[in-house]
Amino acid sequence: MLIAGFPAGAWGTNCYLVAPAAGEECVIIDPGHRAAEGVAETVAKHRLKPVAAILTHGHIDHVASVVPVCGAHGVPAWIHPADRFMMSDPEKGLGRSVGAQLMGELTVGEPDDVRELSDGAALRLAGLDLTVAHAPGHTKGSVTFGLPESADGGVPPVLFSGDLLFAGSVGRTDLPGGDPDELFESLGRVCLPLDDSTVVLSGHGPQTTIGQERAGNPYLRRAAAARASGDAEDAPPRRGM
Repeated sequence: MLIAGFPAGAWGTNCYLVAPAAGEECVIIDPGHRAAEGVAETVAKHRLKPVAAILTHGHIDHVASVVPVCGAHGVPAWIHPADRFMMSDPEKGLGRSVGAQLMGELTVGEPDDVRELSDGAALRLAGLDLTVAHAPGHTKGSVTFGLPESADGGVPPVLFSGDLLFAGSVGRTDLPGGDPDELFESLGRVCLPLDDSTVVLSGHGPQTTIGQERAGNPYLRRAAAARASGDAEDAPPRRGM
């Protein structure tokens, strides 16, 4: 398994290229702000052939380069329908105070081929078996992508968590479409059932594991308590776009 990631743009959004091995087909996860050059360099370095761009959610820091990246390689973009509007109108997903700062710099729009993700979908792309989980809270259309443990047990399961779960924290819920109750429900439903060995590759910051977050992430611990009791929790902090 090859997972090559790099932080892109003004918000250091993690973009990942995932392939069974170097020299094979790959998927591109979250080609965000100023990510096109990094994608091209990574493709060349590992001799990859992109077949799709898949998006954890629609915020501009995760999708800003989706048009040039998809156009350069002639591939589709996949996004949950609840966040699709943000590709063409990102200000609606950010609020005017945030969005107005960005619009003069960015060229927005949809790639020629856009396909929609659904909860529980199994995507067979680039020889990879990716499982989609709808995980609203940060946005209405946030999703995660899961990869199973390798057949020989040499590679642990992986969760591409987007802005749902970070190392030591979680995604903000104060932008349009954010909802702290939905986010804690998503944490409990999507993350808590995973094995402790699951590697978490998030939209911002370093990698972690479910075990580390189960033990030390106060928000995941609160989500566990909320899931057990049915009580709502405090709003998460502002992190990420």
